[in-house]
This record gives sequence, structure tokens and C-alpha cells, in this order.
Amino acid sequence: MYYGEHKYDDIIDLPRPISKKHKPMTITDRAAQFSPFAALTGYDDAVSETARLTDSRLELDEDRLSELNAKLNILRDNLSERPEVTVEYFVPDERKSGGKYFTFSGQLRRIDEYEKKIIFTDGTEIELEFVCGIEIL
Repeated sequence: MYYGEHKYDDIIDLPRPISKKHKPMTITDRAAQFSPFAALTGYDDAVSETARLTDSRLELDEDRLSELNAKLNILRDNLSERPEVTVEYFVPDERKSGGKYFTFSGQLRRIDEYEKKIIFTDGTEIELEFVCGIEIL
């Protein structure tokens, strides 16, 4: 129920009450009570993860596999020369299906037949099963 010209005319000009028991709240504490909070912990991370794009791994046809094997044989025969090589390879995503393609260039140190890896002089190792292209420079 309201009686004046405005709804709060009776109290609008009264001084702000000051407690005798409690000291006034600091501006920092007052601001903190209005700051946002994460009602759904991890929700933003889940949305970001879902939105993150991955590439599908392409299956190599017989011609491409033969070409890769021929280039690997050339590299095996010339390992002592430490050839410069550019390798295109796929890295599977750890959290979802698909992954990402990368290209690496470097000086070849060896091809590890047991571990099935190409190893470069800088220590970079690429698994042979994920290699999809080799260029000998």
C-alpha cells in the first residue's frame, strides 16, 4: 500500500542505518558477493571440448602405401648420409575421435624397425603407422 506521490517518499531521505555490532564491509568484500560463480563446474570446459575440431584420419590406398614403402627403402639405403626429410603424419586425439595432421622437417637419424618409428637427429620420433607422406629433400 502506498500513500505518497512516490512509493518510497517516507523513507527515501532517512540516513543509512549503521550497525553498532558489525564494522562496515570493505568495498572488495561487497563486490565479491556480486561476482559470478560457476554453478555448473566444468561446463565451460565441456562446451569448449565439444567445439574443438578434429580431422578424420584418411585411409591410404595401395598406390600411396607403395610410394611410402619405396621412399622408406631409399631412406634406409642412405641413412649414413643423414638425409633431410619432410614427413606428414597424423596424431590421434586423446579425448575424442579423429586427430590432427602435422608436418615435420628434419635430418633423419634412423628408422627403428622394432619400435616402428622414424627418428630424427633432434630426437623427434614419428610412428610409422601414422605417416601419410614423405618428401626427401
